[in-house]
Amino acid sequence: MEWLERFLFQLKERISRKLVNKLVLLFTTIIILVVGSLTIISYQMIQKESVNNSIASTTNNLKLVNQNLEDYFSDIEQLSLPLIRYDETIRAIVNEGTDYASKMYIEDYLREMFYSRNDLNGIYLYLIDQGKYYSITQEAYDIKIRVSYEPGIPDQPWYTRAMSSPQNRSFQSFVEPDATSGYAVNDKPGFMAYHRVLRSIASRDPKAVVSFYLKPSVKDEIMKDVPFEEGEHLLFLNPDNVPFHVDDLEFYEEVKQEGLLDKIGQNNAPSPVKWTTKDQEDRKYLVVYNVGESDGWKLVKPISYRNIYQAAETTRNISYMIGLLFLVISVIIVVLISNAITKPVHNLAQQMRRFSEGTFDASAPVKGRDEIAYLTRHFNRMVIRTNDLINERYKMKLIEKNAILKALEAEINPHFLYNALQAISTKALKSGEYEVADMVDALALTLRYCISGKDIVYAREELKHIDHYLALQKARFGSRLEVNVDWEESLQELQIPKLSVQSLVENSIKHAVEKVSEPVAVTIRAELEGKRACITVHDNGPGISEARMEQILQSFQTQWEDQEGENIGLKNLNTRLKLLYGDDAELVIQSSGNGTTMMMLIPRGGSSNV
Repeated sequence: MEWLERFLFQLKERISRKLVNKLVLLFTTIIILVVGSLTIISYQMIQKESVNNSIASTTNNLKLVNQNLEDYFSDIEQLSLPLIRYDETIRAIVNEGTDYASKMYIEDYLREMFYSRNDLNGIYLYLIDQGKYYSITQEAYDIKIRVSYEPGIPDQPWYTRAMSSPQNRSFQSFVEPDATSGYAVNDKPGFMAYHRVLRSIASRDPKAVVSFYLKPSVKDEIMKDVPFEEGEHLLFLNPDNVPFHVDDLEFYEEVKQEGLLDKIGQNNAPSPVKWTTKDQEDRKYLVVYNVGESDGWKLVKPISYRNIYQAAETTRNISYMIGLLFLVISVIIVVLISNAITKPVHNLAQQMRRFSEGTFDASAPVKGRDEIAYLTRHFNRMVIRTNDLINERYKMKLIEKNAILKALEAEINPHFLYNALQAISTKALKSGEYEVADMVDALALTLRYCISGKDIVYAREELKHIDHYLALQKARFGSRLEVNVDWEESLQELQIPKLSVQSLVENSIKHAVEKVSEPVAVTIRAELEGKRACITVHDNGPGISEARMEQILQSFQTQWEDQEGENIGLKNLNTRLKLLYGDDAELVIQSSGNGTTMMMLIPRGGSSNV
């Protein structure tokens, strides 16, 4: 013991001689205490966090998979109800025995359902009054439809449940080894069956039961997203705890006997449920489950605590290694740079304090090229950038105020001009200048339409505006301009971009009427072509040259910010069509020596995309 006391005394003397040694001892002791405490505490927290993460991830996963299963059952339910031809189907079922057309109708009805999906082993239609059933199944590479008699169908449990169900349906499980489909010819029913009662609308009497036998691949495809490890189990149950999928039938029987399934889904039942087996191994499970919102289907996943804590123990061991590595690195760093780090950090901290107090011109001297110097340089850059941002923000406030004033001015001027035109029109009427008054009125109405806030208008509004616009153009060109409008009445309420038709008419005037001295006929037409409305403006002018046409089409491919020149009007219209109605809308331009045709194609119902 004496040699140990002597060693400790000498070690104390060596450490106390230098301040750096004291700092190293102090920081090393603190690091050891912190790392040791954090490692011990972190294990407890990681163990608890592992349980919480397992619960959260499993709960979300089961919820998603259960929702997919219920959505799939909802699709099957929709398939079982011939909503559009329900009366015809019931009539065919009733008359099947005496009417050959009804028999063919039933066979076509079964074929249509069977061919519409690839997840069915077979479809069976049991005719209650006739006591027989139709079946459609795939045998080898052929689809077979058969008619058979099965006297024991009404005695089947699934048939009784379907008849007594308020929803006129029942689900049948084939998990049990001795489970049968109820139909003698159906020896491979699949993983479950869905039965739907078809009743007469008039009398509500049951006329038939349609049964769908689903392939096991349906369940496997949906449930493959549930992660599964050794020691875990997965149960899929209906609201009455009847199993439709179990990975271990013996485990399900054990769970059922101990009453665990009765606790799942109750209003006051905790989620998840902790459960311990009563066998010799005394296994502990965390039972995570999800109950479907629509029909109450239950997806249950018991997870062994051994699996959960195994991950926590692995994480704990990794934490020990990381803590030890962190301790070694920390001690080395403290020993090497404890002196060099003090003064630069103190200077930087002082400048940062000044900066936090509002002195935005604070800067720290930079010495060296280490991390502290790098941090100091970036702090100085941040100070400069902050000053620039403050000045820029102040300028933006001034610009924003000026923009608001300009916007108000731009709003006032058009209204003032409109009122002035109305005054001129009134003056012209008093002076007997009726033609001038009509032109001024047309110009005023055109201006009023242009400054209206709407961007999407009805076609009848655009046509009314075109009348005013053409009145001004006819006053300019006289008999040289002939306009014909052929607009389908059903498209009067079509919603189109404002000024779109005017843009096309204006283009025809520019490239046709202004280019020649002979009369030019402009035809405006709107009609339906398939799923799109086609608005066409055609003129019989000289057409557009190939070079000019190439410029126009090329402008459609350029970015709007890069657009300039004389093509802005058509470019603007094409861009608005794409933005408002999607890629199905387009502007098509065709031109030859016999004139120019411009077509604006808008998808039917496109107004919903605005």
